[in-house]
Amino acid sequence: MGKGWKNPIKAANAAKKGQMFSKLAKEVQVAAKLGGADPDMNARLRLAIDTARAQSCPKDTIERAIKKGAGLLEGEAQPEEVLYEGYGPAQVGVLVECLTDNRARTAPYVKAVFHKSGGRIGESGSVAWMFDRVGLIEGYIDKDCDIEEEAIEAGAEDVEASDSEIGKGASFYTAPEELDNVRKALLARGWHVEVMELSYKSKNTTDVSDDEKAQVAELLEKLDELEDSFRVYSTADFS
Repeated sequence: MGKGWKNPIKAANAAKKGQMFSKLAKEVQVAAKLGGADPDMNARLRLAIDTARAQSCPKDTIERAIKKGAGLLEGEAQPEEVLYEGYGPAQVGVLVECLTDNRARTAPYVKAVFHKSGGRIGESGSVAWMFDRVGLIEGYIDKDCDIEEEAIEAGAEDVEASDSEIGKGASFYTAPEELDNVRKALLARGWHVEVMELSYKSKNTTDVSDDEKAQVAELLEKLDELEDSFRVYSTADFS
């Protein structure tokens, strides 16, 4: 093999790992930006750090993300959260949360992905009304229980069963300001919390035909792969 040959499978895996580390670092940045750089005083940051470590995210990547999010890196602008709204195929509503230090760089890329995937970017407020701003907690418990009863006892507003390789999994939805209170209540009831974040939950879903599912899925994947993309939400019903 020539000196310049690269194993395509190894290269693809490395790219996926790099993308995963980038997403983990963005969560650390957002947590530090919203609640400060001290994980002992910032439960969301502490969980983000633990999650990143569990995925073998490099220590220096985590530390840099904390400093960047908290605005502690001299000479570097503190990143800001920007929400882009648009429509995909089948008029699916799409929200793209980005973390960027340069809106002029990020916006054209987001717009181009919508355009190339058969969608269109919208104005502020054109799609956000389709979603509720919520707190999201994902976790599992090592015993059989009624997750709806667990949600009520913990003060969550809604709950959905979720897949978990360990125990019984669930996603709990809360009012944003009650996120940490519900987390503490779930921990006290024996739940293991894996995700704690502010999120968007669609109020209603959009039916997508079999022919359009692949198009919508491709749009969401391409948006998620953007360098500044943090999280992507849609109203699509893929069931």
